Amino acid sequence: MSLNLNHVILAGNLTRDPVLRKLPSGMSVAEFGLAIDDKYTARDGNVVEQVCFVDIVAWARNAENAHAYLHKGDGLLVEGMLEYDAWQNDKGEKRNRLRVRARRFHFVGGRRRDEQAAPDAPNAPAQAMAIAEPSAATDAMPF
Repeated sequence: MSLNLNHVILAGNLTRDPVLRKLPSGMSVAEFGLAIDDKYTARDGNVVEQVCFVDIVAWARNAENAHAYLHKGDGLLVEGMLEYDAWQNDKGEKRNRLRVRARRFHFVGGRRRDEQAAPDAPNAPAQAMAIAEPSAATDAMPF
């Protein structure tokens, strides 16, 4: 019996606004980046700061919510799974990437500057509003 587990939890800040696309099937997909800061003290005593950049993809309702509520710089906690993509570009060159397919995410941190200016904004997300995991019917890959 083999053990298979593919679950990722990341927290960081968006590197760009989510880009929303509609597939011919009508399914929504959003892509955005997450930067995760890390720092440690090296043997020589110097503090080393590193940033890990991760590509995130969200599908269906999660994609629409990401596009509507998330913006560059926002703090976000993402739960999902690693996903491997392989394809050939227009020149016939093989390409691949590893990214995270978001199943659930939570806003982290305080209000953005534009929300502080208008605290009663009707569509402003709550500070730690969760965006729910899609149902099994919408969780299938669209291709």
